[in-house]
Amino acid sequence: MSPGYEYLPHRLLRQQVRDIASGAEGVLMAVVNENVSDSVLHEHWVELAYIRGASGREFTTAITNVEPA
Repeated sequence: MSPGYEYLPHRLLRQQVRDIASGAEGVLMAVVNENVSDSVLHEHWVELAYIRGASGREFTTAITNVEPA
């Protein structure tokens, strides 16, 4: 079984971004290709953006939902 995640480079890292799904804004802290499957036989990988909001709490969204703020 492969590791559960890997970090990916992204042009907006450490920049102010907006999650178009929720409208929330923050700083893009990381982009991670993460295995979210519950099965060893059928892996399901998604690219998640970790965004730190103004409160200091981080939230995730699909990287396709991220745009510059």
